[in-house]
Amino acid sequence: MEAFSCDPGITRPGAGVFRRKGIGGAREWMPSGGLEEAMIQLKDDERLDYLLAENLRIIQSPSVFSFSMDSVLLANFVYVPIQKGKIIDLCSGNGVIPLLLSKRTKGEITGVEIQERLCDMAERSIRYNGLDGRLSMICGDIREMPKRLGTARYDVVTCNPPYFPVSGEAIINEREPLAIARHEICCTLEDAVRVSSQLAKPGGKVAFVHRPGRLLDLLTLMRKYKIEPKRLRFVYPKMKKEANTILLEGTRDGKPDLKILPPLYVYEENGEYTDEMKRILYGENT
Repeated sequence: MEAFSCDPGITRPGAGVFRRKGIGGAREWMPSGGLEEAMIQLKDDERLDYLLAENLRIIQSPSVFSFSMDSVLLANFVYVPIQKGKIIDLCSGNGVIPLLLSKRTKGEITGVEIQERLCDMAERSIRYNGLDGRLSMICGDIREMPKRLGTARYDVVTCNPPYFPVSGEAIINEREPLAIARHEICCTLEDAVRVSSQLAKPGGKVAFVHRPGRLLDLLTLMRKYKIEPKRLRFVYPKMKKEANTILLEGTRDGKPDLKILPPLYVYEENGEYTDEMKRILYGENT
């Protein structure tokens, strides 16, 4: 099934102007109003988009990486402590989940991304939004994080892992950043679940977004690595369509008690977002 993707209805360029440093130099974004002192360097075809519901900005690139709807849904779905706590987001891309979670919690948030270009985009977005005192990025392989960061250290672990196993018949996107983000080239689903379990504290929350076709794989792996599934929600493009996304949260060393939540529908029959999606994307009260 087709994945949700970011579109102009979800993000838009912030108000301001681009200034180029010298002839052929890198562009800098100068916002008009708000963060008057903020400057941000944009590279190649990068743009500065709004995260509309949260009044944050994020650096994206149509040729390198733009976040998907899946990340927005995961950031909205997962439990987070409000006042304090340590949160880590694996396979963080350009840092959209840490940015979105920063509006839901006062805790410390770390993103982990293996691709240097995406990690750099995330770090610049964090600095632009003035969140570098609470949000941070690590450029590295998630499989190395338990050794590097220690085990049982995080209250919440989130992960939007690559969806597609690599096989002889797999169609890999020709652009490397997108291929790594979408296909299990640098980590498998089992890697993501195992590392999440190692990083989570006993009783800590672990949340994933994935495709319905991998639900049984995900449930099996979570129990294998002592993450007890607790909350499951199916996401549908619209009514009378098959689900194309799942949101699943578990508890490290938890007791069995899986709750199936009400379905989430993205679009009305007329093609407009549902009231719930409007609240998630734009913060609209309907």
